[in-house]
Amino acid sequence: MEGASELQDWTGWTETLTKVPVSHVIYWTKNLQHSSWLEVSLLRTKAHDKLDDTMCPPKPKPIRSFKRTRTSNGSRALDVGHFIHLPFSRARTVKMQRQSFLARLRQQLCRTKLPGQHHEDSIPSHATETSPLLKSDSCLDHDHGIIVCVRRRQNIDQPEQGILSLDDNPVTWLHEARTIASYSLPLTVTFLLQYSVDALSLIAAGRLGKRELGAVSLANMSAAITCFAPIQGLATSLDTLCAQAYGSGRKHLIGLYCQRMALFLLCLCIPISILWLYAEPIMKHLVSDAESARLASLYLVALTCAIPGYVIFEIVKRFLQAQGLFQATTYVLLVAAPCHAIVVSVLIRKFGFIGAPMAVAATRTLIAVLVLLYVRFINGSGCWGGFSHRALTNWWTMIRLAIPGMIMVEAEYLAFEVMIIASSQFGTDYLAVQGILSAIATISFQVPFSMSIAASTRIAGLIGAGAVGAGKVAAKMALTAVCITGCLNFIVYILFQARLPFIFTDDPVVARLATQLLPMLGLTTFLEGVGATAHGLLRGIGRQSIGGPATLSSYYFVALPTSLALGFGLDWKLHGLLWGLTLGLVVVSLIEYTYLCMANWNKAATEATARNAAG
Repeated sequence: MEGASELQDWTGWTETLTKVPVSHVIYWTKNLQHSSWLEVSLLRTKAHDKLDDTMCPPKPKPIRSFKRTRTSNGSRALDVGHFIHLPFSRARTVKMQRQSFLARLRQQLCRTKLPGQHHEDSIPSHATETSPLLKSDSCLDHDHGIIVCVRRRQNIDQPEQGILSLDDNPVTWLHEARTIASYSLPLTVTFLLQYSVDALSLIAAGRLGKRELGAVSLANMSAAITCFAPIQGLATSLDTLCAQAYGSGRKHLIGLYCQRMALFLLCLCIPISILWLYAEPIMKHLVSDAESARLASLYLVALTCAIPGYVIFEIVKRFLQAQGLFQATTYVLLVAAPCHAIVVSVLIRKFGFIGAPMAVAATRTLIAVLVLLYVRFINGSGCWGGFSHRALTNWWTMIRLAIPGMIMVEAEYLAFEVMIIASSQFGTDYLAVQGILSAIATISFQVPFSMSIAASTRIAGLIGAGAVGAGKVAAKMALTAVCITGCLNFIVYILFQARLPFIFTDDPVVARLATQLLPMLGLTTFLEGVGATAHGLLRGIGRQSIGGPATLSSYYFVALPTSLALGFGLDWKLHGLLWGLTLGLVVVSLIEYTYLCMANWNKAATEATARNAAG
């Protein structure tokens, strides 16, 4: 009689499950001394059963390891793979009922579940006559203490599990603060070490004289405008594409997107290299001092060898960041940066001024080699699906995001280039001061910039996974964090304004002028961090098309006209240039944050799904 009862129960479950597309069922027996899982198949093939491919009663697989219960019935049931009917424990329910009001309030305020989803501590209600047979992918039998998990059939082309499960989407501010901090801290170290490659060359050249200092500053900014900023801006499309692909679980697309971007950027390197090789006539038209123009163009010629290494590093860096491997580039630069300090000092002593760009080119190449070796032998190769001919197709999806991203970065860099060219009209001292201010601002900007990259990666992953609510919380947390760091930067500028300039120069006149401008630079850097965060949030939801025009119009219709009017018209010199730049940053921040508040984030998630499906 007992066997017949069990067979009847088993037949009922099978008839129910045949109504949904399922592949196998998992039975979890509770209240055993060691909880055990038993997985059985509901599909039996011809080769296995000599039957047609129809839904048949399952043949349970034996449990691999378990500890027998004290009762003989329990042992026999485990041996033959039958159900074990055990009473459901009510201890968890009683514990919840005894929770105090403050405990329940804290649980609701600090919950880490998306709205509309069941909390992990909630207990499902008993089934009634009107309850559906299969309410979700998992059902709980309260009377028998058995959980039946139904796994739906999936095609082999379906994506893997993304960065998070829908049951584990965190949306609390505390969780997002920890996540963004864990992302941004290694990124800050990475960007500081990455910039130290150029900064050390600037400092070393500054020891040779203020003309050399101004020439290196001019060459670095020219290189950024014509090469490094476009490469970095175009590569920002990977912040959207790779992170959303990883969030959706289609991890093989990350390597494919990176291949397309690598081919695209390497093609752009050819005209850029030609431009740098013949940069001297252009420099002489931009700078009044002929010797500074000659040294700057000489610097660019030697720096041409650094372009391929920079391209490879920027792409692989985003390849790793999309997987959450933010420490990888930090480890690489911790090796390369000390090597650069040694190389630049040796080459400048031996070759003079030209040794500075030679050291930069050698270090950029070394960084690219090290990061490739890291992916190959340490971590990150799981998302590399190998070289594919598909890398030559479907470029428009990438370019459509890359061009506005390049405009956002390029417009900002070009505005600073105009500032440097304008400052050179005030004399050599002001050109050197502008170089010092640019170096200090760039170093302090790495903290908010790393937060914007972290927020972009985090939000893009959440959007790719369809967790729109969590993405909005992450955006608010990122803005709050960058405001705090901007205030800290401003405090540092005020406290050390008399000492910071002497890191870059020994000239008292140049140092005094830089000291007077540092408080104003602190305000500008604060607003620049806020604007960079807005750029990152737009990249996270795939809205670079908004950031590009906003940045372009703010800088060239507001910032530059105001800067030139105040700097030359009112003779405020560098003070006027900084005030105009500050006004432009205010305008672009207002435009982008207004759009972010009004944007349809659900539509962005739908578009991300469509992009990933297209490959």
